[in-house]
Amino acid sequence: MSDGLTPEPGLTEPGSIPEGGLSTEPARRPIASRVFRTLAVDARSLRESQPFRRLWVGQLISLVGRQITLVAVPFQVYALTRSALDVGLLGIVQAVPLICGSLGGGAIADRFDRRRVLIVTQLCLATCSGLLALGAFIGHPALLEIYAVVALAALVGAVDAPTRTAIIPNLVGVDRLPGALSLNIVLFQTTLVAGPAIGGLVIAHLGLPAAYSVDVVTFSAALIAVWLLPPQGRSSTERERPVAAIMRGLSFARRQPVILGGFAMDLAAMIFGLPRAVFPVLAATTFHAGPQGLGLLYAAPGFGAVIAALASGSVARSKRLGRIIVVAIVAWGLAIIAFGFATSIWVALILLAVAGAADSFSAVCRTTIMQRIAPDELRGRLTSLYFMVVTGGPNLGDVETGVVANAFGAEVAIVTGGALCLVGLGAAAIAFPSVWRYRTDA
Repeated sequence: MSDGLTPEPGLTEPGSIPEGGLSTEPARRPIASRVFRTLAVDARSLRESQPFRRLWVGQLISLVGRQITLVAVPFQVYALTRSALDVGLLGIVQAVPLICGSLGGGAIADRFDRRRVLIVTQLCLATCSGLLALGAFIGHPALLEIYAVVALAALVGAVDAPTRTAIIPNLVGVDRLPGALSLNIVLFQTTLVAGPAIGGLVIAHLGLPAAYSVDVVTFSAALIAVWLLPPQGRSSTERERPVAAIMRGLSFARRQPVILGGFAMDLAAMIFGLPRAVFPVLAATTFHAGPQGLGLLYAAPGFGAVIAALASGSVARSKRLGRIIVVAIVAWGLAIIAFGFATSIWVALILLAVAGAADSFSAVCRTTIMQRIAPDELRGRLTSLYFMVVTGGPNLGDVETGVVANAFGAEVAIVTGGALCLVGLGAAAIAFPSVWRYRTDA
């Protein structure tokens, strides 16, 4: 037993030499190893499932190109109009088809071979990026033409994204599901870092046509990965009518207050607390950083999210996932408020990275809860609702931020948005107390 003064075995102070002159380094390694195993994300699904590994790598390459386009479009709109409101309107242009597509997208994912669905959606998304590249090559496309292509891509994406996520449990199994979902978040957030950073460089040095063309080329990686997947046959044994299938998914979600509460909390965070619509304005006026600075602003939340997701092992194994969601969203709101007062781009990037890390912890918990609760025959529909929230919320947030920024300035839009995020979180926590009480072993 330790007397409180003499270091216990394996806890020898750095630089001290134990009796016999042996180095203390080996004694410290087991502690570091245990800490690493506790924090590190469970990556066994990548090693054990070849189909999941192929899908993961293919989507990593493809989504980097996709994120380049998601930076190029607002940059192009702001260059054409010099209006934060027009950039913000991209949100509503995407939100409407996304919401409509998500309602039917989940039913499609549950009714048809998910592998074939992904092949079709990837080809359609590549075509949309090709149209944007064509418009950039020709010269100055009309704003309405850009809006139309972006709306079509959002509609297709509403079917593509939930289908990809709904495939994962069948590729890795229930035991590896939390780790695989965390890896999926690592994948997405990594592309949020690499895509905007690369996009800013490509736009600055090669122009918009090259940026859109990179996106078109990278879709080939996703197509190959999906083509090599084993058949993902229709999960449902019933041939429900489309409307009945949609209503069945909505009815199931309505009876799950933990899922509804998670949706409400995320909507509060994303609608009010994600000020990406003013990033082009901040890069051009407040920070004077140009396209490269714009790319860094878009990349910063993803950078923080990647670090957090890689260290999410203990979070994914926690029994109190609901409480982690609430605390993480509080941290997100506070970081966004502080970001509104930043005058240095480096301080702004650090605060956005902190916000992204908090969002990553929240996302790991929300997806784990949902995939545990949803039966396989409804997983596509539940995932589509989740996608509608996590993507539609930011799109609606673009509109809110653009309107407030146009009236009162970018900084006011950011600070008030962060404050409203905390208010909305409090209201959702009161309305859905089961989120705070949720336990995985209950």
